[in-house]
Amino acid sequence: MFTTTTVLTLSIAKAFGVYMIAAGISGLTMKDRWQRLITELRDSAALSYITGVFVFAIGCTIVMIHNLWLDPLSIIVTLIGWGALVEGLLFIAIPRWFLGISVSLVKPATFPTFAAIAILAGLALTFAGFVGVAAL
Repeated sequence: MFTTTTVLTLSIAKAFGVYMIAAGISGLTMKDRWQRLITELRDSAALSYITGVFVFAIGCTIVMIHNLWLDPLSIIVTLIGWGALVEGLLFIAIPRWFLGISVSLVKPATFPTFAAIAILAGLALTFAGFVGVAAL
């Protein structure tokens, strides 16, 4: 067991952990789906804009309610929030460039590596969220 700052940190860690596990499993089992998703996002102005607004809103919300830099888990959760905020801005402001980079990274040969990293990070966050204790 370890101590973190708030119950909110533990809750967000669990939520993102489960999401990352699911995304990683999806990446391993449906590689073609992820390539299509990125290609369709790049080719659809409306879809990339709506995605950007949604991702920005999630990131902005996390940053507003959880901008804590006090312990390792709270820092990781805060960085996830800031990452989502920046990703949302990139989707809105320069989607073709941002998604062009994503397309170049997301190739069939790289899927197992990215998926394994997502699953391992998700397991770590989920575990931390369930076994951690909030100090406040």
